[in-house]
Amino acid sequence: MSNVTVQPSPPAPSRRPGSAPVEAGRGTRRRRKEAAPQFRGVVSPHTLKTPRGRVIYWIVLVTVVVGFTAAFVFPLYWMVTGALRSPEELAQMPPGFFPESLDFAVYAEAWDQLNLGQFLGNTLLYAGGALLFTLAVDVTAAYALSKLRPVLGNLVLGLMLATLMIPPMVILLPAYLTVKDLPILGWDLLNTPWAIWLPAAANGFYIFLLKRFFDSIPRELLEAAQIDGASASRILWSIVLPVSRPIIGVVSILSVVTVWKDFVWPLLVLPDSENMSISVGIASLSAQMPQNVLIAALVIASLPAIIVFFVFQRSIMAGLTAGSLKG
Repeated sequence: MSNVTVQPSPPAPSRRPGSAPVEAGRGTRRRRKEAAPQFRGVVSPHTLKTPRGRVIYWIVLVTVVVGFTAAFVFPLYWMVTGALRSPEELAQMPPGFFPESLDFAVYAEAWDQLNLGQFLGNTLLYAGGALLFTLAVDVTAAYALSKLRPVLGNLVLGLMLATLMIPPMVILLPAYLTVKDLPILGWDLLNTPWAIWLPAAANGFYIFLLKRFFDSIPRELLEAAQIDGASASRILWSIVLPVSRPIIGVVSILSVVTVWKDFVWPLLVLPDSENMSISVGIASLSAQMPQNVLIAALVIASLPAIIVFFVFQRSIMAGLTAGSLKG
């Protein structure tokens, strides 16, 4: 029979009555440390509490805000006031900051001489058609990639996003040849609105934005509709589109503004003067017009895009951030 030696257990650490255990004290301190707010930034809160720190902070803040605001707003101010100057004032060196006289009749002169009414009508037609085709193609593509989950869907999405890395000038010639001789059908789409509408519909960035938003829609909502017998198209029309109004509004605004301000592509595919967009039409007649009349025409051409941005600015920011976080 073997002898078993029993080791005495170590004595428990002595503590005074009413005192908390050492482990509990350490855990409490650790929790307090984790719960304490962590301030991380260029300027510490302690520095901001000093008079010198507050003065430096406000000087830097005001300088940065005013500098960036002037960099973005000054070209717009110069364009608006440049139309109100005479050609002699525009040629003056150094130029004055304020016009000597305000002559708003130059805007009516620009409207009549440059035939801006026809150019604006053409551009509205191109922008409206591009909007419809963009929504029809990009919404259905994003819905298929997000909810229907086709085979090789991630590969298709990756190839779409890869097109965003290609400079637009690189694909300009292949796109022109495609519009000149449409594959399979052999149609010539030059000098037609289709030359603007069809290329505008294929946009990987819009598909990515829409897909990210569709991913945030609860799948249980769509499964409940499937149990009730709704088809995929019915779910898209009755459930997905109503809850996706913010991102659809953003895509709509971006597509319209993109077509409105585009210059190189309409210059290539719409050479006929009767079909020119507003930007191409103004550029084609710029050599025959005085400088102030030309600047007034540019102001008129820029107003619709500026108004759309300021009216829908909140919708644009809300739609761009919607669906970016999942919770």
